[in-house]
Amino acid sequence: MPAPPSFWDRLAPRYAARPLSDPAAYEDTLARTRARLGAQDRVLEIGCGTGMTAVRLAPGVAEYVALDASAGMLAIARARPGADAVRFVQADLADRSKAPGPVDAILAFSVLHLVDDLAATLAEVHDRLRPGGHLISKTPCLAGQGPVVHAAVAALRLVGWAPPMATLAPADLDRAIAAAGFQIVETHDYPPRARYRFVAARRPPNLASGAASA
Repeated sequence: MPAPPSFWDRLAPRYAARPLSDPAAYEDTLARTRARLGAQDRVLEIGCGTGMTAVRLAPGVAEYVALDASAGMLAIARARPGADAVRFVQADLADRSKAPGPVDAILAFSVLHLVDDLAATLAEVHDRLRPGGHLISKTPCLAGQGPVVHAAVAALRLVGWAPPMATLAPADLDRAIAAAGFQIVETHDYPPRARYRFVAARRPPNLASGAASA
């Protein structure tokens, strides 16, 4: 079961104050993401947290909506410089009344290992994308990281500073994304502590409409 919004509300100030563990990897992730976004794109970010990524990416697209279930996280996000370029919404992906669709890209950074049902989440993402649209994700993959990493995560969970999470391997994540009907177009791994898997995947274009426009 995923952590409730109250967990993230409590964690929000500490989360926002924590420095990036790998600034170079973060900037590389932003660059890879920007390369797949267009100036006319409508973008939906799920699990946006304190909005640090949203305010960096929003100026390059036509519309940027960022969802999070935590009011505490969103309060910090809305106070960030540049937040006026983002529509922050307290909701999850399943709440279609509050989230736009279809969109050109859905972003999921440090989210997919936290969901209760990965297959169902990816199916919902696929359904919310226009044909040819992209899922862009970066996910901690803790499988195979060794006993020290797993002991540290368990200790953090015990004291209430880490949420329940899936122990994924990069291959597990890739298979789940492909099984949801996506074409994986780019992958990249970020060491050195927990292994982070960057995946850009495309919902296949509608062949009938593509043929008509050819």
